[in-house]
Amino acid sequence: MAEEVKQEEERNLAAEEKKSVKVVVKKRVRKTTPKKDSSDKKASDSSDKPEEIAAEKEETPKKTRKRTTKKKVSKTTEEDQQLELKLEEPEVSQEKPKKAKTTRKKVQVKKDLTKQNPKEDSTSALEIKETEAVNGENEESLKKTVSKRVPITKSKSKTTTKTENSEESNLDKTNKTEVAQNSQTVEVKKTADSPKAEERVQRDNSQTNRRNNSRNNNSNNNNNRRNNSQRNNRNKNNKKHYEERIEEVNLDENPDAPTQLINDYYYMSFDLLRTKGIEVGMNAENIFDYKRQEIITEILKAQCQKNIALVVEGTLEVLPDGYGFLRSSRNSYISGPEDIYVSSNLIRHNALKTGDLVFGQVKTPRDTERFYGLHRILKVNNDELIKAKKRPSFDSLTPRFPDERMRLENSSEDISTRLIDMFCPIGKGQRSLIVAPPRTGKTVLMQKIANAISENYPEISLIVLLVDERPEEVTDMRDNVKGEVIASTFDEQATRHVQVAEMAIEKAKRMVEANKDVVILLDSITRLARAYNQTVPASGKILSGGVDSNALHKPKRFFGAARNMEGGGSLTIIATALIETGSRMDEVIFEEFKGTGNNEIVLDRRLSDRRIFPSINLKKSGTRRDDLLIPSDEAQRIWIIRNAINDMDEVDQTPFLIDKMRKAKNNEAFFKSINTAIAK
Repeated sequence: MAEEVKQEEERNLAAEEKKSVKVVVKKRVRKTTPKKDSSDKKASDSSDKPEEIAAEKEETPKKTRKRTTKKKVSKTTEEDQQLELKLEEPEVSQEKPKKAKTTRKKVQVKKDLTKQNPKEDSTSALEIKETEAVNGENEESLKKTVSKRVPITKSKSKTTTKTENSEESNLDKTNKTEVAQNSQTVEVKKTADSPKAEERVQRDNSQTNRRNNSRNNNSNNNNNRRNNSQRNNRNKNNKKHYEERIEEVNLDENPDAPTQLINDYYYMSFDLLRTKGIEVGMNAENIFDYKRQEIITEILKAQCQKNIALVVEGTLEVLPDGYGFLRSSRNSYISGPEDIYVSSNLIRHNALKTGDLVFGQVKTPRDTERFYGLHRILKVNNDELIKAKKRPSFDSLTPRFPDERMRLENSSEDISTRLIDMFCPIGKGQRSLIVAPPRTGKTVLMQKIANAISENYPEISLIVLLVDERPEEVTDMRDNVKGEVIASTFDEQATRHVQVAEMAIEKAKRMVEANKDVVILLDSITRLARAYNQTVPASGKILSGGVDSNALHKPKRFFGAARNMEGGGSLTIIATALIETGSRMDEVIFEEFKGTGNNEIVLDRRLSDRRIFPSINLKKSGTRRDDLLIPSDEAQRIWIIRNAINDMDEVDQTPFLIDKMRKAKNNEAFFKSINTAIAK
């Protein structure tokens, strides 16, 4: 009886151990696999096929089984295990009868396996118990079962030990099969999770794309709202300006309407402008805070309110973009606030070019505009618009030798102009070089030539172009010369020198196209060539003195534009060339221009050192084809004079003639005195 009681106790202990082991194994399976249904199905499938599981068990190595069980167990936490035990306890009680059936089948299969390798079963059972102890929740229960079983096994008989060993081995084998199934389910889930991971990545990408699209749409909507509001505000402002804008006088409909030339205000002094502004209605206390341009705009607005048409005159400069500005000669065609804007439509419609002298009606600027705009064109180069459209281009005109003489002798009894008329006459369309060392009186000589031309030929347009000159010489030239003075001083950049020269030559070409005679006095062509040498792109071909081979092309085009046109119109250029400056570059530039001119006036440094002015070297000076300019009887007298002074020294020729010419009032009286001397 005592033995039967002991056996019943042992059976009860074994049943309790089975329950605890099953609960622990279920914990592991459900923590590694999130879905309960799939694990239950796989467990049922594995119970139906015990033979296949045993075969796979033999093929799989032992070490991998250990690692899988340990990794899965180590991932669980104590709190999660307690929650899962509470949830899974009723499920275990329901599934007991089903699993009892399956364990019977498993025990029958596993008995055969224990006969083959009993050592492996014992070691695996111990390892499983150790891993169960690591989990933390069932450590105390497992220790109690082990401590209870150890003394019982010592007092057992051989029959009891065999039954216990068989039951333990069966339990261990069931645990191993369940662990193997769990490892298989984990591998299956890994393969199943790979497309899910891709789906998650795709979802994340789609979500980010949606967010970015929504942000872009929001930003676009905000920009559209902002643009619409700005457009509406602009339209409102334009309506206000249109309502507030003063109606301008149409000179086509009312040609007799009063006009006001804007250029008159630009030539006024600042004090006179302030008085005009006060007369218009500006505040006398704040008048000194206004700038020059602001006072002019206020005066012009007051003129518009009186129904006075605003007109302007200026030289057009067409920019590469197609539109242009009317520049003022007062500022030497420098861009400034007084420039008048000319639209590209007006330029194309009226066939305007750079250098055209435009006269037209002006519209007042709005608040958003900076410049006055040209509203309609009335005249071009002091002619009608139809002539400007039908005019030929400058390059298509045919050049001829100068055949019309410009007499420089005037009532002032100046000897220098009389010497030039006698020994080196200048005609319309002449290309003349004044070859001058420093301090030989070339600037004074140019002033006398300019005054003589403006006095004797007022119909000729005179332009004095000063490039890289001293500021005091510019003011002196403006004070003493009646023509238009365009200048750029030495303290300005080379690009400014080039821009001034190109504006002057383009203006002269437009006048020649209109069958007008133009004279340009250039001081000096050497400095203009230096400016082009600095601005032209480097070609890599350098001449002696540091002159680029391409630098002299544009100065030659400038100097070569002087010509007498067939059918009317001429362009005369009288330019100075510097020599004996100690610069090799100046010598090279002079040599390049030496053969291009058809008239040379050479100044001698030896005469200027002796204070003899004009210091003209009569032997070296002369004009090509002077027979077209001088009458035959006058030419004979000139040759007589040349033969008479030919044996004299170059330095003595000029003072000898100056003394003889001062005794006569003009050249005619001087020639008559020569005839009487020859007759005697």
